[in-house]
Amino acid sequence: MKPARLIILAVAVVAAGLAGLLAMNMAGRKGVVTKVQSVIEKEPTVNVLVSSANLPVGARLDEKAVHWMPWPQNGLVQGFITETDRPDAIKDLQGAVVRLPVFEGEPIRPEKVADSNSRILSSLLPAGKRAVATEISVATGAGGFILPNDRVDVIMVRKGTGSEKYLTETVLSNVRVLAIDQQIQEKDDGSKAVVGTTATLELTPDQTKVLAVAQQMADRLSLALRSVADAQEQDTTAADYLLSGDNGSAMIQVIKSGAIVTDATASTKPE
Repeated sequence: MKPARLIILAVAVVAAGLAGLLAMNMAGRKGVVTKVQSVIEKEPTVNVLVSSANLPVGARLDEKAVHWMPWPQNGLVQGFITETDRPDAIKDLQGAVVRLPVFEGEPIRPEKVADSNSRILSSLLPAGKRAVATEISVATGAGGFILPNDRVDVIMVRKGTGSEKYLTETVLSNVRVLAIDQQIQEKDDGSKAVVGTTATLELTPDQTKVLAVAQQMADRLSLALRSVADAQEQDTTAADYLLSGDNGSAMIQVIKSGAIVTDATASTKPE
């Protein structure tokens, strides 16, 4: 055999050997990657009770409103309802009342729901608060745009003593609306609109007394709708002069001929 052919054959053998070694090396690397991937495990999860839809205040829970969802175990927060701790939670919470808005996919927390009973309004009231109703109309209720959970100021309008002038003052500030009583009102063109006639407000005991006195004194009470940005402001202020009685009873101060006359009954409108 000629030397040139021997050289070519030798080069071919060496090239084939190198190719084999390269193929074996690549196969070994794939095996290592496969082994590494097989070591990775999924993060442990726990089933958490979450909302299946957006639930407004006053809604009642049922099997369609909530469901179990896998939740990362290291992401659990105290207060979450888990299937491990309460496997019958969906059944136990049947009919429970939503006290605060719950959004779809949000975990259900005990402080956002109340016991299942027929007393919906009392379930929505925080401890120490009272629910008091006052009459409203389209004119006195921000054109009908006031809705439950809105914040309002209560403004008293009354005639000044011995004059034709009207006096206005804010007797309650930034109080929460619990509910709006609604009825269907037919318009002249035959169409029907939903109009609130009574607003139920969330008040402190002292604010309850102030509102009761203001309802007797006022020619009209108006609700002024406030921005949602004011929700964190103080909501326990009231017209303190209406609570100046020694025993906590309300008193009206009337100015006659420059002198202040106090009426402790507060049961009739000032003349």
